[in-house]
Amino acid sequence: MDIWQHLERQIEQVSGRCFHIHHHQSVSGGCINSAFRVTDQKQSYFIKTNNARFAYMFEAEAEALREMAASKTVRVPEPVCYGEFDGQCYLVLEYLDLGGGADMEAFGRQFAAMHAVVQDRFGWHIDNTIGSTPQPNTPGDDWIEFWREQRLGFQLRTAAKNGYGGELQRLGERLLADMPALFASHQPQASMLHGDLWSGNYGALRDGSPVIFDPAFYYGDREADLAMTGLFGGFGGRFYAAYNEAWPLDDGYELRRTFYNVYHIINHLNLFGGGYHGQAIGMMEQVLSEL
Repeated sequence: MDIWQHLERQIEQVSGRCFHIHHHQSVSGGCINSAFRVTDQKQSYFIKTNNARFAYMFEAEAEALREMAASKTVRVPEPVCYGEFDGQCYLVLEYLDLGGGADMEAFGRQFAAMHAVVQDRFGWHIDNTIGSTPQPNTPGDDWIEFWREQRLGFQLRTAAKNGYGGELQRLGERLLADMPALFASHQPQASMLHGDLWSGNYGALRDGSPVIFDPAFYYGDREADLAMTGLFGGFGGRFYAAYNEAWPLDDGYELRRTFYNVYHIINHLNLFGGGYHGQAIGMMEQVLSEL
C-alpha cells in the first residue's frame, strides 16, 4: 500500500462514501509542505504532506481550523483527517475553488467579528508553529508578559541560537523592557486570532466570499493579527475601513503595528536568513525612537 491508497481508505472512513483517487496533482502549498489536489472526478480534497516529525503541526492546524469554523465568521477549509503513514504525515482538507476576487468589505467585517470571539486567557491549550518555527502558547493572564516570553522573546532567543547577536539582541532587550509604554491607551482582550494572515494566506470563492487558511492560531491582541495583514503589501483600504467601522482601533495602533511585526520579521530571519536582519533592526529602532 502506498500513501495514496492509505489516504483513500482514511477519506472513505471519515466521509462514509467510496473514494478512489483518479488523479492527484501537485499544487502551490507554500515553502514548508508539499501540497496536492486529489479527485475521484466527483469529489476533490486538498492534501498537505511532510516528514512524519511534523505531525504535531498538522494536528494543531486541524484543531485551529475547527475552532475558527465554529466562530461562523470568516470561511476556512474544513479539516477532514490527519495522520501518519510510512514516514510521512498528512492533513486532508476540504478543497475550495479559490478563483474569485474577495469582497474586501465583507472580509473586514468578518475579520472583526472573528476577533470579537474572546476567551479569558491569552494563548491556546496547545503549542503550534509560525511557518515551521515552534510557537509556544502556554495560557496566561498578562498580555505583556505573554508577548515578552512566548512571542518576541522566543524569536530573539531563537535568533541568538542562529548566530544573530549584537545589535539585534541589544535592541530586542530594550524593546522587551519598554513594552508597557506601548499599551498606555490600549488594553488588549484575548481575541481569536489567525496568527499568520498575510496576502498568501487568504483567497476567495467564485462568489467573492473570503477564505483564510494556514493559521498560526491562538488568542491574543487583535492588533497583532491586523498588523500582519499589512506587512507584505496590505489588504487595501476597503478592508481596513470596514474593519475599523465594525470595531474601531485604539489610539497608538500605528506604532504597535510596527512593534508587532518585528515578531514576524525576526521569524523570517530565523527561517530564511540574514536578508531580514537589517529590516528587523530598522523596525526596532523606529519603535524605540517613538516611545
